[in-house]
Amino acid sequence: MTYNPFSKRKLLIGVTPFLLASCMGSNSGISTQEFAPVMAVTPPEPAISNGAIFQITSGYSALTSGTRASQKGDIITILLVEQTRASKSNSASKDRDGGFSLTPPTTGLFSLFSPSDVATSGSQNFSGSGSADQSNSLQGQISVTVAESYPNGTMLVRGQKLTSLNRGEEHTQFSGLIRAIDVSPDNTIPSTKVADARIIYGGTGEIASASKQGWLQKFFSFVSPF
Repeated sequence: MTYNPFSKRKLLIGVTPFLLASCMGSNSGISTQEFAPVMAVTPPEPAISNGAIFQITSGYSALTSGTRASQKGDIITILLVEQTRASKSNSASKDRDGGFSLTPPTTGLFSLFSPSDVATSGSQNFSGSGSADQSNSLQGQISVTVAESYPNGTMLVRGQKLTSLNRGEEHTQFSGLIRAIDVSPDNTIPSTKVADARIIYGGTGEIASASKQGWLQKFFSFVSPF
């Protein structure tokens, strides 16, 4: 049997792409441009005065809306109060008993059998149960900007927040549709009143890496049939 040094090299070449893909964290696919803030557009100033004493400027707000955010680029604070819980349980049981016996005559040809020879009985039972319980909670705040303002009074908001800590980074991304009437006077709105909400929360660093499988364990989990 001859030794072929290229066989091990081929094996390493085949396994290397998978190991590199396993080493890459899940945060590498996060898009920051999708949640980028939207800047307000300054409307052009009127070239000719309309003759009135009070001129409407770009910073004017109607008395009906006050200082509530309603234009593209305005800032709104989202109060993250997400809390969900789901539970499910079921159980089943079944019992069944049956019996049959025949007493042979004491005389004649069948007198050779005893009552125990022609008696039979059986029983059957089944029981099963299952349960599942899951709960999630997210508390905090994130300020977003108005990306679009629609004629029906709804607005598309989006934003992101990156916090760099001494042991890693944490990022929060948010987008969704809100109603202008649901925005409070201090420009806050709970996340429970956001339609089509998309909330992404994650982190990187030593603490986040410690709670994940290593690349070698991921490899054996992938190839293992069990």
